Amino acid sequence: MQFPRLHPDTIEEVKLRADIVDVVSEYVVLRKRGKDFVGLCPFHDEKSPSFTVSQTKQMYYCFGCQATGNAIKFVMELGKRSFPEVVLDLARRYQVPVQTLEPEQRQELQRQLSLREQLYEVLASSAQFYQHALRQSQGQKAIEYLQSNRKLKEETIQQFGLGYAPAGWETLSRYLVQDKHYPAQLVEKAGLIKPRKEGGGYYDVFRDRLMIPIRDVQGRVIAFGGRTLTDEQPKYLNSPETELFSKGKTLFALDRAKGGISQLDQAVVVEGYFDAIALHAAGINNAVASLGTALSLEQVRLILRYTESKQLVLNFDADKAGTNAAERAIGEIAELAYKGEVQLKILNLPDGKDADEYLHSHTPENYGELLANAPLWLDWQIQQIIQNRDLKQATDFQQVSKQLVKLLKNINNIDTRDYYIDKCAEILSFGDDILKPLRVENLLTQIAPVATSRKPMSLRKKQPINVNQINAPTGGSLLELAEALLLKIYLHCPEQRQAIIDKLEGQNLEFSLSHHRFLWQQILEFKVGQINLISNLQDRYLELAEELELVSHLFHLNEKSKKEILRTSHVVQAAIACMELVMSQKRYRHLEEQWKQSDEKAEPERYEYYGKAFPAEKQRYLELNEQRNFSIQEVQRFSD
Repeated sequence: MQFPRLHPDTIEEVKLRADIVDVVSEYVVLRKRGKDFVGLCPFHDEKSPSFTVSQTKQMYYCFGCQATGNAIKFVMELGKRSFPEVVLDLARRYQVPVQTLEPEQRQELQRQLSLREQLYEVLASSAQFYQHALRQSQGQKAIEYLQSNRKLKEETIQQFGLGYAPAGWETLSRYLVQDKHYPAQLVEKAGLIKPRKEGGGYYDVFRDRLMIPIRDVQGRVIAFGGRTLTDEQPKYLNSPETELFSKGKTLFALDRAKGGISQLDQAVVVEGYFDAIALHAAGINNAVASLGTALSLEQVRLILRYTESKQLVLNFDADKAGTNAAERAIGEIAELAYKGEVQLKILNLPDGKDADEYLHSHTPENYGELLANAPLWLDWQIQQIIQNRDLKQATDFQQVSKQLVKLLKNINNIDTRDYYIDKCAEILSFGDDILKPLRVENLLTQIAPVATSRKPMSLRKKQPINVNQINAPTGGSLLELAEALLLKIYLHCPEQRQAIIDKLEGQNLEFSLSHHRFLWQQILEFKVGQINLISNLQDRYLELAEELELVSHLFHLNEKSKKEILRTSHVVQAAIACMELVMSQKRYRHLEEQWKQSDEKAEPERYEYYGKAFPAEKQRYLELNEQRNFSIQEVQRFSD
């Protein structure tokens, strides 16, 4: 759009009428502090508010990034928009007559400005028409639906301007075009009528539907949602995209909820119109609806303008469609959530009910309690991953482990990631205190393997070491190297297979890394002397391509590995010794931690048990550690 030069009088009038607190409040949660207002600066990231707005001076200033200016500059900087565009928008909002320096341009400018104003007017007239039709005999069915099915009071019906679109094909069209004399093209641009494909003329978009006005943040009607009162599909029909309405940038009831969101410092997002209406009717006035689409990043940013703590609760239906909607919403805003820029929670109501249904049989206080206890999105996603999975089945265990690792990898905050690693390890170890440290190691290895430089073995002092710090050049831990080497030998050296099984069973060892354990479980389904073991395993893995990715390198030997492994019988013992060393260290540290956490007086039996168990395991570890040099050197040499 080519903007003309604006008359100075117009600019000055906009400056006078556009109150800076009013303008800034659309984008920043402001709180009164003395004579001024303060909030979090929208121009840079901060946790403590340093952004001040002076109503007396009509200026803003940030003590953090030194941003400063008036209402016009604020909108320009925030939206990266031009000066005339912002002035024209503010002039429209505050009803300032627009003058330009070139008289010949005024007519075109007024036409462009007046189009939006005319659309607002047409939509407002339509809303009144629908409300009037609701009170007529033809709207009786809609009234009964609202009062009986939705349990809405008259006050709520009026507050939300609910109405009814008559069943006729041209009822609204005749009213707006013939009776109110609006141009048919204007009514079409408002998304209310469509041209007939044959015979000319127009027909109404909404017919025999309960009508729900959709409003912008200022409370102006910009579109409608229509619910069918018959079996007609779709059940809900929204206005098409127009000059005023974009579904992905609009939230139903935000005009009513923004105050509640700011006051409670929390926003609740539901799926349906009537969920939001029911919550507001129950006094829960911080709820908005997503217009039946996946929650977009733009919608989230719009909500977050009004909450300082950035707390967002998704209360979608607990059925499959609702769960999918929640997953899509998380996908849209996952980056913000992982960074901690939004405190995202997920609320699934009991018995798969939506908010509207729940409030028919429960109190607002009941809903409030559920809201307060809603799990963080990561906890919810973990539950979704393990739901309906039997972790004692190898395939389910592998799938769950993989999905948990994928989730954990994306957590940026180290403390948060450590917390959820511990939580996931608890799940994967079935509450077994001995097994849990191994699961932690497994997860850590897959999430963030770290390569460390190390001295040659000959230069190391003979003292107890942290085996977790021994890594391969490629970043794998000692445990990972030892397990992989043992599997590689089993696959490629048939004569060693029985010996490996005997040693593992004799020393009560198991593979702790999930992908190794999964492969071992597949191996055990074949006979020890299976000739085509690798070929058969690869055939089985054709259906498990993702699982194969982590162990596929074990099915192949390079020339160096082939010569060394095939002629070296003691490598098996070295690998077993390394596995035993690592597991022993984990066990004694875990037992020691349990002993320290025990209360000698309150839990004497527990205290005595761990008091004996951890020194015994530690002594075993120290004995194994005495022979560590040879084993570790061998494992690393054959893993290079």
